[in-house]
Amino acid sequence: MTRPPTAAQRRVIDAADPVTGRLRGTEAQLAALVKHGLAFRHPRPPHDHFLTPAGHRIRDAEEAPAPAEPQAAASAGGGFAARVGGEEEAPPAGPARVREVHSAWQGLLELRRMTNRDGATDRPCDWERTHLVQAAALALEAAGHSPAGAGPEGYRVRATPQPEAVAVYEPAEEARRACAATLERAGWQVGEYAEPRTGRRYLLASPRRT
Repeated sequence: MTRPPTAAQRRVIDAADPVTGRLRGTEAQLAALVKHGLAFRHPRPPHDHFLTPAGHRIRDAEEAPAPAEPQAAASAGGGFAARVGGEEEAPPAGPARVREVHSAWQGLLELRRMTNRDGATDRPCDWERTHLVQAAALALEAAGHSPAGAGPEGYRVRATPQPEAVAVYEPAEEARRACAATLERAGWQVGEYAEPRTGRRYLLASPRRT
């Protein structure tokens, strides 16, 4: 990328699907984004165009700064946001939220199919590796796990200093093991550890590559 996208190209990037990164624009606009490494054309019909990780970063860089850790689950594109646990203003629970989460998870599986070289949906894709907290939280919420609210119960997904790793805190042992099983089914490598000072148990999860 030698120069920033034009205003027209920027509008195409901003209008990409918030989960899959699917693009809509003129052939010239899409070809220019591909040339600059911000999009790619899928080799299989219908040959749609999608944002690359670099394209996602361009769009994310224009969004508002991330809030404090409990509200760190910014959405893939400013719309849907998976619950990481501990949010001060959580989306209301109910059938509408269940449908929204299901739709987001299905969109993520489609993104895996479109962007993993072998079309595999059983392991994370590049978008998930650049949005670790959101991706892990979506896998948990889509599987029906309960995020933490005002009380201590429920999961909390947090970033860690380690590359490509998130921490999942869940005080209940049985629920913690269930979270580990869910993440493993979703294509993550998971181990359980204890904090040296407090002894608090947590899961350390990383996206599986093979």
